[in-house]
Amino acid sequence: MQIQKSYLLLAILLFSIVGCNPKTKQAEQNPSLKKIFKDDFKVGAAINSQQLYGNEPEAVKLIKEQFNAISPENVLKWEPVNPRPDSFDFESSDRYVAFGKANKMFILGHNLIWHKQIPSWVFHNNDGSLADAKQLKQRMRNHIFKVAGRYQGRIDAWDVVNEAVNADGSLRQTNWLKIMGKEYLPLAFQYADSAAPDAELYYNDFDLYKPAKRQGVVRLIKNLQDQGVRVDGIGMQGHWGLNVPDLQQVQKSIDAFSDLGVKIMISELDITVLPRTKDMNAANLATGYSMVHGLDPYKNGLPDSIQTRLANRYAAIFKLFHKNRDKISRVTFWGVNNKDSWLNNWPKSGRTDYPLLFDRNNQPKAAFDSVVKVVE
Repeated sequence: MQIQKSYLLLAILLFSIVGCNPKTKQAEQNPSLKKIFKDDFKVGAAINSQQLYGNEPEAVKLIKEQFNAISPENVLKWEPVNPRPDSFDFESSDRYVAFGKANKMFILGHNLIWHKQIPSWVFHNNDGSLADAKQLKQRMRNHIFKVAGRYQGRIDAWDVVNEAVNADGSLRQTNWLKIMGKEYLPLAFQYADSAAPDAELYYNDFDLYKPAKRQGVVRLIKNLQDQGVRVDGIGMQGHWGLNVPDLQQVQKSIDAFSDLGVKIMISELDITVLPRTKDMNAANLATGYSMVHGLDPYKNGLPDSIQTRLANRYAAIFKLFHKNRDKISRVTFWGVNNKDSWLNNWPKSGRTDYPLLFDRNNQPKAAFDSVVKVVE
């Protein structure tokens, strides 16, 4: 009888240590994406200011557990970091880089040259007139050398130029192009190369699965390569939906960009579950949008049927990524959890979207499990 009691006590003790230990249970429930895909590609997330300043501790914990690469959602864009001529605010971006270094992550700089989130002084003079090519060239150079130069050796890669190509493959008519002409594109990469010679340099854009835009980006990169300009990779933004894009078209773009001899990143992945029409571009507010009935149909929760569709969609997407692991170097989600996703506020603020692998309480969803099973 005494021996039986001893075994019983030992069993209870083991159960209390292993079976009821929250950390052990958490580890069993939540495999780490960065470990699962460690032999395939880096897995990253875009982090926001609230997380950088410690206001979302559970999300920060999740970032450390799940990801080995980070992107800055906003803190390195021109407007927050260089709001006035010769005035730079690096407080938030310094925090971002320090966070990445402390956690031994691949650190992306996003972005140096874009036509949005850029203060008016960049393109205009004090009297409101448009800057000339010489002025804008100097402003571009100064910004890139100050920002990319500050983080030389600490930021691993830069999105040098962001979203410069239209849907039809032509160059977007931004103020960069209108004032400086096509010269702004090679100059941006050349300045970045000089300011941060150890960092990888990328071109980043959305809807790159579309044939005409794919061909336009191929022309752009070939043209830069022919001029001897260093371009190390292409970021394929993944602001996708439950039905769009056709993954065969994504594969064609992966193949086309790989043929250029550059790295490929899936740079901004999220899958909206909200209805939208075919002409509604997830990253292009400039062309307007057209919504189908119901801007916020899942305000009170996501139906199981849609949850299943999202999980199946993520499984299909990650099967494609895993198949192309020799070409894809990184997959980065644009956000950490559903609560912080920019899609909740686009194209109308206050919507309720469910585009990421973790819910509003930082808990893994069925979509997370489906991604894990791709490798398992």
